[in-house]
Amino acid sequence: MKQFYGMSQRGNLDEALSGLRNPEFIMLLSNNNQFEAHVKALEQRFPGVPSIGCIGMSYQLGVVENGVGVIAFSEGVTAAAGVLEEVSAMPVKYIQRMERDMQAVGGTGGDTVCIDFCAGNDACVLTTIHTVLHKRGVPLVGGTGGEGRVSANGRVYADAVSYGLVRNRGGRVKTYKENIYHQLGDYRFIASDTDRANYILGSLNGKPAKQVYKSILHVTDEEILTRTFQNPFGKINGDDTCIISIKEVNGNALACFRQVNDSDVLILLELGDYQAITRNTIQQIQREFPRRSAVFSVNCLFRYKLFSERGYMQTYLREMGALGCHAGLVGYGEHYNNRFVNQSMTCAVFE
Repeated sequence: MKQFYGMSQRGNLDEALSGLRNPEFIMLLSNNNQFEAHVKALEQRFPGVPSIGCIGMSYQLGVVENGVGVIAFSEGVTAAAGVLEEVSAMPVKYIQRMERDMQAVGGTGGDTVCIDFCAGNDACVLTTIHTVLHKRGVPLVGGTGGEGRVSANGRVYADAVSYGLVRNRGGRVKTYKENIYHQLGDYRFIASDTDRANYILGSLNGKPAKQVYKSILHVTDEEILTRTFQNPFGKINGDDTCIISIKEVNGNALACFRQVNDSDVLILLELGDYQAITRNTIQQIQREFPRRSAVFSVNCLFRYKLFSERGYMQTYLREMGALGCHAGLVGYGEHYNNRFVNQSMTCAVFE
């Protein structure tokens, strides 16, 4: 298979599509003002080609913050795209759509991946999608788009998740997740006084969450928001740790970008040697996939801000570019199989 990446910093879709021939699956990453027009124009340009889209930044060797990016697969791909609606209330109502598409595409976890763009209620959506994917062992990589809208097959939807099922007829597919954080000290907390709907973390070990965080790190209320780049929370999930970013201070509580439940076990994390960690990820992919036709990744907005502030973003993209044809999305939340994570990188590698 082949992966195409085209972009326009000016938001010119024709410029972004220049050179694209006979795509079999397309991902559109556009800006808020032009999203609907781009979705319509893309369908007119490539009618009937499975496509998904969202409002977000794209990248290859540079980042397109407010223009348009197009990532497409061709030459040896079987794909289907669809949408689950009413994700805030009942995404399972539409699950038969995915079941039909999965049947049509075929494939298993060895050669097929699901890529999704979500407009909200991510944790519930991923649990719903997993009921279809786990039967065939198909992995998932995706992320949250902006402004509450996504697209599928030439139509724009609110309160929805768009998905693409992509089968690589020429080889394997494997997904990866990268965590650049490790545990700080031996702090261990039991969450309580949570508001699941609004992602509020009220108390840690019976004490106000804000005060616990401030007393450990010796920061002010204002510094909490930027300190999450260095010290987010982590939720223990089996042998994995899901990162929980802090969104804002809410009275004596903390509003997060990921749902926290009463009795969840949390730890405090600190930023590791991210340059060494990203190099290790690249080397692992190179070992496990000596031949690579495409790498699609989703990087968290917070990682983008962190890397940019430290002058590492361009170096990071250049090093990822050594894998071959690499492109991706800057997301507001990252998806990995049935997990909704923050401040992470997830990716799908195609042989």
